[in-house]
Amino acid sequence: MLPNAALSNDPYVIRFFPTLRPAQKYGLKSNDAILAGEKHFPIYDEIVRERKVTYVAGGAAQNAARGAAYVLPPNSVVYTGCVGEDEFAEQLKAANRREGLTEAYLVKKGEQTGACAVVITGHDRSLVTTLRAAEKFEKDHLSTPDVARLIDGAKFFYVEGYFLTHGLESTLELAKKASDAGKVFALNLSAPFIPQFFKVQLEQVFAHCDIVIGNETEAEAWASAAGLPNKDDIPAIAKSIATLPKSNASRPRTVIITQGPSSTIVVSATDPESHKVFPVDRLQDSQIVDTNGAGDAFAGGFLGALVSGKSVEESVLVGHKLGAMCVQLVGPQYPWPKVNVL
Repeated sequence: MLPNAALSNDPYVIRFFPTLRPAQKYGLKSNDAILAGEKHFPIYDEIVRERKVTYVAGGAAQNAARGAAYVLPPNSVVYTGCVGEDEFAEQLKAANRREGLTEAYLVKKGEQTGACAVVITGHDRSLVTTLRAAEKFEKDHLSTPDVARLIDGAKFFYVEGYFLTHGLESTLELAKKASDAGKVFALNLSAPFIPQFFKVQLEQVFAHCDIVIGNETEAEAWASAAGLPNKDDIPAIAKSIATLPKSNASRPRTVIITQGPSSTIVVSATDPESHKVFPVDRLQDSQIVDTNGAGDAFAGGFLGALVSGKSVEESVLVGHKLGAMCVQLVGPQYPWPKVNVL
């Protein structure tokens, strides 16, 4: 039985390049994530042709799934998404095998696996994603015998907000199934443009969410989209999400907002008027290599600890530990041999 399952919009390989600064050329913002438009498409060939790049297995929910797998015994976590039949997909599979993550990909022949260009400037990063095969995920894949068996056996589910750009039906099917069965369903806001442009889809999924994870810029984007009066009041924003209507009222919703090296805010619908603050142990600037994937690492560590039986409070601290380890490496990776973060 697999206690944790993850569904992702973007099982792509990340292209990472620490020396290129094309932010002005492609209109990129620091610490932002966008879907590639026509003007961005040349960036993928340009960086490979003109710069030294590093390829790292990525995909936001897949990063988190690998993080949860890092915390848990091997093959405790299963991940599904859509890939092409190409070298990038093989790199993803190799990374999963190395880290004990079971995958159940939908493979699209003749399609390319999605890719994300990551521009690193100091400790800031900008993500530009081309979905390719990732946006061709089909809801029917969830009902295939092998995948349906894995879903039935899972106790925790995690979906990234990116997936809502096209996969709302699949997400709702999984979320409703989890809610009806009394299983835990978690959603990550993923990027500011998700609350900004997909608020209606988010609200549909929130109805079935037990856990919502995001960072401060994503929370502020939700505040703007929802018309909240104070877009800088993170506890109030978390409260607004925690107290939204819920299909399974017997399990109060918990909202977790990370704030990089500052602190993490947690609000539960059980007591929405109070919030908990979890300080982050700051690293020295010299220790930080790459902040890309830090939020995914936090989510993976948090969920892995929660699956293992830890409390929400203990799980937040595990998330902090895994996030801190991730930023000291290139891309969304975790140190080997494994470090026991529990």
